[in-house]
Amino acid sequence: MKTLNIKQLDEKDEEIADALISLGMSRNIATTLAYLQNMNSATSVDLERGARMRQPEVSIAMKELKQHGWINEREEKKTGKGRPYKIYSLKVGFSDIISQLESQKKKAVDEDQYRIERLKELGR
Repeated sequence: MKTLNIKQLDEKDEEIADALISLGMSRNIATTLAYLQNMNSATSVDLERGARMRQPEVSIAMKELKQHGWINEREEKKTGKGRPYKIYSLKVGFSDIISQLESQKKKAVDEDQYRIERLKELGR
């Protein structure tokens, strides 16, 4: 029998994921980011087991993270037959992702504040 050494999300990682979720991110993407922020790279199987996600959830999360430009993906051939497996890593630093989220939220707040001020003007 094989022994697998796969890192699991700890309390800090869960707190990071919860904070990202509270900012409007989906649970799968938040959990994936929380997992990858501590890792140099991870396979989709690592993510499935370590972040307690199913394969389709990992695929969907990776697709969205690639659209944001936050993730690198490469394939590595398995020994013997079979499909190559994908290895993921963060393309940008986690602090850069936080900065991007911060600027998006500030922009949204500014837009909302403008709408409120405009409503006040129109209501006079």
